[in-house]
Amino acid sequence: MRVQILAVGRLSRSPETDLVRLYVDRATAAGRALGLGPVDVVEVESRKPGKAAEAEVLRPHFKDAHALVCDEHGQGRTSRAFAEEIARLRDDGTRRLLLVIGGADGLDRDLMAQAQGRMAFGPQTWPHALARVMLAEQVYRAVTILGGAPYHRD
Repeated sequence: MRVQILAVGRLSRSPETDLVRLYVDRATAAGRALGLGPVDVVEVESRKPGKAAEAEVLRPHFKDAHALVCDEHGQGRTSRAFAEEIARLRDDGTRRLLLVIGGADGLDRDLMAQAQGRMAFGPQTWPHALARVMLAEQVYRAVTILGGAPYHRD
């Protein structure tokens, strides 16, 4: 199952960009034997400001994907539960998992309605670049959990 992180905006060269790349590369390498990957990041930008314009550039990526959108009102998941959700999707034959991070104002309501789920990193507000890092790290953590690596919360 391919895993894509779809994000509004392009990150410039930064420590956060390096961390995202590190976790994506690690998840891709570790996930091969588990039927997960490649893991990659797709960045999109709209020509107009606002949620509706961003939704128009995000929407085509939803085709033939199981989409989970990041939303402050979404469901929080433990790392193990996230890993189990990914495994279930893979085992059920999902070909592509799409993890979506919206722009500064969040995601368009109609676009969120097209997603199969909403997830949250808690009630705090996180900078966009850090949200990408945390999502990429959680994908990597899920892969290592599914691969049987020791997990300190067990």
